[in-house]
Amino acid sequence: MYRKLDAETINTIFETGIDEFANNGLDRANINVIAKKSGVSVGVIYKYFKDKDSFFLACVRHSLKLLEQVLKDAFSDDADVMTCIRRIVYALLEHSRKHKNYNVMYNEITSGSCKRYAAVLAREIESRTAPVYEQLMEKAKRSANGKINIDSRLLAFFFDNLLMMLQFSYSCDYYRERMRIFCGEDILDNDEKVAEEFIRFMGSILGSRQ
Repeated sequence: MYRKLDAETINTIFETGIDEFANNGLDRANINVIAKKSGVSVGVIYKYFKDKDSFFLACVRHSLKLLEQVLKDAFSDDADVMTCIRRIVYALLEHSRKHKNYNVMYNEITSGSCKRYAAVLAREIESRTAPVYEQLMEKAKRSANGKINIDSRLLAFFFDNLLMMLQFSYSCDYYRERMRIFCGEDILDNDEKVAEEFIRFMGSILGSRQ
């Protein structure tokens, strides 16, 4: 008879799974390794998830709770556009360090063994950010009194692309090295400079002084 897992154990299983999928991809990830590192049996994992693919999708959805919290915190009050952007940038930098393998796993989804789920997960992940960022850009355009003549959906897309690459630059080996080449060997040790220059860049686009 299986014992019911408590929230802490379930969280450990998800975090261990994310690490395994990030490091090995979906096809090469090993449920036996995940179970051993989590301190549970393989049977327990398969009691909750019918197969490895189901567990992988559950791990992705677990990681999305972080994104939802970042957006919730950024828009928790009637803050102005640049305050929202500041909150988002600093939160994403912090969590890119704390949860590096979340972003490595997202990067893996776009290629390799995970690409068969790319379309469905793109819908699931980006549907959380696209409407929020579009509303943010609409607000920015209203504040600029007609000085920004860019489609709001494209503006939101460009903004999200910048955020995505910034997160990959703190998480994925290739993008970390790329960032050093462009910005200097010590750039990854200066989060404040990266954040403030990013915010200043967005401010120049949106016509806000920083």
